[in-house]
Amino acid sequence: MYSDKVMDHFTNPRNVGEIENADGVGTVGNPKCGDIMKIFLKIDNNIITDAKFKTFGCGAAVASSSMATELIKGKTVDEAWGTSNKAVIEALEGLPPVKIHCSVLAEEAIHAAINDYREKNGMPKIEEKHKNLHEDE
Repeated sequence: MYSDKVMDHFTNPRNVGEIENADGVGTVGNPKCGDIMKIFLKIDNNIITDAKFKTFGCGAAVASSSMATELIKGKTVDEAWGTSNKAVIEALEGLPPVKIHCSVLAEEAIHAAINDYREKNGMPKIEEKHKNLHEDE
């Protein structure tokens, strides 16, 4: 059902925890399935130098958070904004259709953290384009 990559990121998640005095924090959740994801960003000269997460949810949610933080570390803020749920799914070598919403949450948490950073630094928020993939459950 799950790829080896998903199982690896679930059983050995990368970047778990909080960043004290994070430059951006994004919290998103899906009340239907109970997954809650919080991503913390450390940003230096527009580069994401560190990313951590705390996720309450299923194995796919933990794996998606773990992979998402791996994908955005070292990227510019704009590059990280472009990290899609599809990129998370591809990096995890697939997710079952009923777990796609976990990758969407990861994308939304990245966006929320970046918008938090932008707001704290006097920049306008970037508008979200909601995918509504949560509705399938």
